[in-house]
Amino acid sequence: MGGGIIGLSLARELNKNQLRVLVLERGQPGHEASHAAAGMLADSDEIPPQLRPLATASAGMYPEFVREIEDESHLHVDLRDQGTIIFFDPDDPDCDGEALPHEQLSALEPALSPSEGEACFRRERSVDPRVLTSAVWNACRSRNVDISSGAEVTDVLLANKEVIGVKTTKTSYNAPVVVNCAGAWAGAIPPHHFPVRPIKGQMLCLTGKPTLQHVVRSPGVYLVPRTDGRVVIGSTFEEAGFDKRTDVDSIQQLRDRAISLAPMLRDARIHDSWAGLRPATPDALPLMGETETRGYFLATGHFRDGILLAPATARMMAQLISGATPEIGLTAFSPLRYS
Repeated sequence: MGGGIIGLSLARELNKNQLRVLVLERGQPGHEASHAAAGMLADSDEIPPQLRPLATASAGMYPEFVREIEDESHLHVDLRDQGTIIFFDPDDPDCDGEALPHEQLSALEPALSPSEGEACFRRERSVDPRVLTSAVWNACRSRNVDISSGAEVTDVLLANKEVIGVKTTKTSYNAPVVVNCAGAWAGAIPPHHFPVRPIKGQMLCLTGKPTLQHVVRSPGVYLVPRTDGRVVIGSTFEEAGFDKRTDVDSIQQLRDRAISLAPMLRDARIHDSWAGLRPATPDALPLMGETETRGYFLATGHFRDGILLAPATARMMAQLISGATPEIGLTAFSPLRYS
């Protein structure tokens, strides 16, 4: 259930394990949180400690993951490895990276304002999530994974405390295994309820002449360049329910902050603006594992890190569902912690 980057990546991995897979998506696959993400593959110290081993493993899987997806989908995924420049708060001087004196910063990324303060460099990658998700979708189709869109799952069907399938607004499907990858909507599908809520993030994209080579992060804003010259800027964090509207003031504030970091962006024009709904849990950890109902699994609640965690989530969850012991333990993410 769910055709975002987590659901599609897991469907592909299960198919590689010789399982027959059906993906059910309420809208168009890849057009919710995955479509709205910036694509930073940042396994930094901002990630909760329990999640860091999975995040580091997933970041390391990305080059091979992308090579396979490109081969299967015949699409080019914009995976960039130029790294990240981080401006850090003087009141919190620890930076998990290589120190960047001002002269080195100016040489590395001339477009940045030298007055922004202390900076460091991290060897991180970034990816275009929209292209990536489309490529994974195409890879699933090339592997004959079944995909059904346009119908909402209304119930997970149970019998004798085991899952037997799902009911949608159009029909029902029988299945011995159901995986809830429904993102911000995952918590409200009967009969079980899980504490997943949407956190709204507004973003915009500027286009013009190429001005940045590196991802740039600073308190309150980040800039993610694409190879074609676009720059994605984010993001707000709002408790706004399922409201995905943007507002002019928030978008303008993000643009102003981006220009203060990289003054050359003043001449760029706004290509697009949007809002996405990140699936969040109370302890900021994802829900990954089997529920109290046999055969019913969760792989959701990845909050800001769904793109980063997709390869490792797919591999570990596929191992678990297939009866193997996951290479990286998932106990900390078990849905049973909220039973």
